[in-house]
Amino acid sequence: MTRPADLKYSPSHEWARIEDGTVTVGITDHAVEQLGDLVFVDLPQCGATLGRGDAFGEIESTKSASELFAPLSGEIVEVNAELADDLQPLAADPFGAGWMIRISISNPDEASELIDLEQYEELLAKEKEH
Repeated sequence: MTRPADLKYSPSHEWARIEDGTVTVGITDHAVEQLGDLVFVDLPQCGATLGRGDAFGEIESTKSASELFAPLSGEIVEVNAELADDLQPLAADPFGAGWMIRISISNPDEASELIDLEQYEELLAKEKEH
């Protein structure tokens, strides 16, 4: 799978698509692959306020459970409710139909702390070495 170059990434394997003061958040294909067979995702309610790095939910697979972290601060304005009943979009299209939440950004300057695709792929290469 080709990772989109227009996204920002976090070291905890979330991606962020920033558009017009809103960020759409999901997990990367690498995270999906590492988790294995997905069985459950717990996402927050609209209206919740998050700080950058706050846990906003949890995803579980047959192998493990992992917390999900907000790449930017703000208020949740939309949740991909379809994932509650069907995790297939997340497995098949993590950068598209598998998005998780949308946040109205409260501090746009935080985006500079996220990494670009090249830096993310360097991070993955380093993880493989260990």
